[in-house]
Amino acid sequence: MLEEQHDNLQDADGNLITDSNESTSAASAEEQKAEEQQSTVVNENQKALNAIEESNAEESEDETLKERHEIPMLDYDTLSMEALVEELQKLVATDKVMSIKDHIDEIKKAFLAKYNHFIEEKKEEYHAENPDTTEDFQYHLPLKSTFDHFYTEYKNKKNAHFKSLESNLKSNLENRLAIVEELKELINPQENIKDTLKHFNELRERWKTAGPIPKDKYNHVWNNYHFHVENFYDYLHLDREARDLDFKHNLEQKQKIIERVAELVNEEDINKAFRELQDLHRIWKEDIGPVSRDIRDQIWNQFSDYTKQIHDKREVLFEKQRENEVKNLENKKAIIAEIENLGTIKVNSHSQWLVQIEKVEALRTAFFNAGKVPLDVNEETWAAFKTAVRNFNALKNSFYKEIKKDQNDNLAKKNALVAKAKELQESTDFAATTPIMKKIQEEWKQIGHVPRKYSDKVWKEFKAACNHYFDRLKEVRNEENSEEIEAFDKKKAYLDTIREFQLVGDHKTDLDAIKAHIETWKNFGKVPFQRRHIEGKFNKILDALFDKLSLSKKEGDLLRFSNRIDSLSENNDTRKIENEKIFIIRKIDEVQNEIFQLENNIQFFANTKNAKKENSIVLEVRKNIAIHKENLDIWKEKLAQLRNLNQKVDE
Repeated sequence: MLEEQHDNLQDADGNLITDSNESTSAASAEEQKAEEQQSTVVNENQKALNAIEESNAEESEDETLKERHEIPMLDYDTLSMEALVEELQKLVATDKVMSIKDHIDEIKKAFLAKYNHFIEEKKEEYHAENPDTTEDFQYHLPLKSTFDHFYTEYKNKKNAHFKSLESNLKSNLENRLAIVEELKELINPQENIKDTLKHFNELRERWKTAGPIPKDKYNHVWNNYHFHVENFYDYLHLDREARDLDFKHNLEQKQKIIERVAELVNEEDINKAFRELQDLHRIWKEDIGPVSRDIRDQIWNQFSDYTKQIHDKREVLFEKQRENEVKNLENKKAIIAEIENLGTIKVNSHSQWLVQIEKVEALRTAFFNAGKVPLDVNEETWAAFKTAVRNFNALKNSFYKEIKKDQNDNLAKKNALVAKAKELQESTDFAATTPIMKKIQEEWKQIGHVPRKYSDKVWKEFKAACNHYFDRLKEVRNEENSEEIEAFDKKKAYLDTIREFQLVGDHKTDLDAIKAHIETWKNFGKVPFQRRHIEGKFNKILDALFDKLSLSKKEGDLLRFSNRIDSLSENNDTRKIENEKIFIIRKIDEVQNEIFQLENNIQFFANTKNAKKENSIVLEVRKNIAIHKENLDIWKEKLAQLRNLNQKVDE
């Protein structure tokens, strides 16, 4: 390590020149101002560099964080509880635990806010309908259980991820520190230069694969490493030619990075530019070695200046986002004021209250869609919104406390439907009764609320009568499907037989045997709709057998197609048959167009001077035409089979 030396200087007369306050005060104002401006530039650049280093340090500790930029951050406040749970489920299904952390936090905040608001409304409704009750309010929302399930799954994954990560960070740190110590020892004049260079390159390779370290150690360890790498280049008596070549290569790489960063300054997507800038800083720092000392500061300053320009544009973007948040706050305040106003207007009919409720629901939706507000007023804004809605609900509930007639009328209507359902639940005339039972269920859905104390009882009675009838209907239909079930069982057993079937080697004998298997399979009959997968298993075995036979392409295709169409016909799958027909007609048109184009090409060659000599291109085109015509014959044969099938169905 070099020590600083302070030598006393004398002027021409031998007087001692000292470093005094007087000499400082003698400095020119212009020089001081220039130094202050330079210091300001350096400080501003350092802020930009610090932002990059902080991001890279965090992502270096856990590389999955690099992938979080690939997942778009939605405005989760605008989503419904159902949509939030769907997004949570999709995110938790990924293995990028830490890359989804910010998304999960936003989803949790948005969901719990909506859920708590929902529960508060239900609680107020309950106490409004049961003012004299002493029972505690309870309400179970299945969606909340689903949310808790996926959120717990996320927490378990995150804990497992941290446990695995922490077990590696410490050992990786120790490994990197050991590499730094070895770098220190490289400066040894006694060692052979070739051995030293070989050892140096080995250390650099080990460094690249040493793994992540704690983010709070990242910058210190990396700076320490680079100090000793540069020290190795600057103070070790290397072979000058080899060193200069390495310096030149590193300079070229860093100049390319500077050129790319200069382009990123004009990138419209600021966040995208900043993410790529992070990567370029990481490459500069981690992958590229030093350059010659005389230009080291120069290129670093160029890199830093461009970095600051991108950082400044990012800050402008953030400032616009903050301005938008302030606008969102004003919008939400206006919405709250409208809800507060609606909470003071008394109306005297159910229809009028429905209009008021619809207005508040629209305002609630607008509030959730209004976007984020500044973080320091978020809780305050949310509290004001809840209070406004609560006051409106209190006014609404006071009205509904006084009217029970509609609910009692609804109870009478539902009791009448219960009686009718019980009367029909033992009916054996299923053709006539089933439409009536379905109509009863539809009428039930159209009837409004009944008094809460009767709600569960009347619903259970109605549900029991309907279930009893439809369970009996299902049993009858199952008996009617017994033949299909028997056919399935036979086909299932027959699969084992055909799996053991072996070809004897004689083409005609083997083909006849396979056709006999197909005919036997058809004779078993139709299987239940939900068990049609067995047809696919049979067709897969047939395909394997056809592949073993020495069939022509046309013969093999047509046999497979015929078997598949027979299967669709047997299961009365008219939709798939019609789709198959449309597909084949399109294929015929495509092949015919191809043939037409190829034949035009042939005519073109025939009109040339060398028409008599068919070159390789012409021969290849003729060959291609023959292949297309063969395919066209196959497609037409398939279409003919389908049309014959339709004729049989019509007969």
